[in-house]
Amino acid sequence: MEELWIEFVNSEWHDWKGLGASEDRLDKPGWLDGLLMRYDLPAYAPDEEGRAALKRLRGLLRGCAERLAQGGPLDDDVVASLNERLGRAPVTKRLERSADGKLQVADTWDAAADEGDVLQGAIALSFARTVAGGRADRVRICDNRDCLWVFVDETRNRSKRYCDDSMCGNLMKVRRFRARRKTEPSANG
Repeated sequence: MEELWIEFVNSEWHDWKGLGASEDRLDKPGWLDGLLMRYDLPAYAPDEEGRAALKRLRGLLRGCAERLAQGGPLDDDVVASLNERLGRAPVTKRLERSADGKLQVADTWDAAADEGDVLQGAIALSFARTVAGGRADRVRICDNRDCLWVFVDETRNRSKRYCDDSMCGNLMKVRRFRARRKTEPSANG
């Protein structure tokens, strides 16, 4: 399953085929509800101010992903901003059994905390785990200029260039092929 922070950042969707379409899924009814359910987070129906706060967090994380993809470090003010969001949503760790009986560590968010703070804290925690877990150098931005999705490169040689090889990867391969064909002299002369 994709990581919470990546799915959240990619909620600002752009048509990967280059047709110019885009949508802000945070404004799309039901999208946030689905995200919360997938990550077992409490329900949250943001008002305009709450939605604006989520969009600011998304912009912050997008900037972090771009910085990491370029091999740069995160600035202290960015880390402080993330820590501020983490601090507003206290979480308790619990050892629980999964459906298959295996033990796992689960996050339990403070029920008294504001739902918006819980969501921002969960997203910031997801990002923090990626960075602190030694995977910051694997954060990538899709090389398809029409897509630009954020992803974590899990390949052994760290050479993945596209968010999805069967979609963006194939599309870019076809575009390169067609560009070469236009510049090659024809066989019929």
